[in-house]
Amino acid sequence: MRNLIQTATLAIALSAPAALADRLEVDVELLLAVDVSRSMSEAELELQRRGYAAALRSPAVIEAIENGLIGHVAVSYVEWAGAQSQTVVVDWMLISDEASAGVFADQLTNIATPPSRRTSISGALEHARVAIESNPYEGLRKVIDISGDGPNNEGGPVIAARDKTVAGGIAINGLPLLTRERNENPWPTEDLEEYYRQCVIGGPASFVIAVESWDEFAEAVRRKLVLELVGLTPDDLMPQEPRIWRASSKPQVDCGKGSSVSAQSARNPFRLSAPY
Repeated sequence: MRNLIQTATLAIALSAPAALADRLEVDVELLLAVDVSRSMSEAELELQRRGYAAALRSPAVIEAIENGLIGHVAVSYVEWAGAQSQTVVVDWMLISDEASAGVFADQLTNIATPPSRRTSISGALEHARVAIESNPYEGLRKVIDISGDGPNNEGGPVIAARDKTVAGGIAINGLPLLTRERNENPWPTEDLEEYYRQCVIGGPASFVIAVESWDEFAEAVRRKLVLELVGLTPDDLMPQEPRIWRASSKPQVDCGKGSSVSAQSARNPFRLSAPY
């Protein structure tokens, strides 16, 4: 029995490096995690997909990919809402030029996903972390690009999910959407960009780009993708890009406020609108 255990242990030890060696090296493993909670209309979901597709087809993004050290990146697109609601729209795909970026973009615009209940940023981060760790690629950098229009209101604490992700060598960048009418929004978003800075993003060169109107969405995504693919930091662009912010640790935002509002709504469903 002892010899059998030793043999099995040796086999596992030998297979681990081989498994890593089988992974294709890329400049970046980039997971695009996009909010499809019920606060988003179907028209807005369509705008998001088309915005990402246009950004991936843009000459600036193609140039950033082609000029990388290796010359190709691995990208996946996931739509998320509640704690158990993550849908892989486009699975991991190797992008190295205009043609392969076009294939990814075409798949993205051929999908229509209905909105879902709740907003679990923590669930999205956990799903994205596992997806990056288990894919067949090995990136020089690993990045989660997460968008959303409200705070975490379901699942585990967002800070715990962020810290676990960053500890695994994955950077998290944010695209907070400040596009909803304030008087129709049951979740406070007046400081959503600060919520993302302090509670969501993290890791090397992490940053936030806030979107204030849907007219600027595609351009914001394009700028964000270029930064992520090239590996620049917000400091590389300041003051030329004043609307790009790095992570902040200033204790100004309650990182659990979405969960507390959700709990309050559950106790008194007539006081607040149904949670998104």
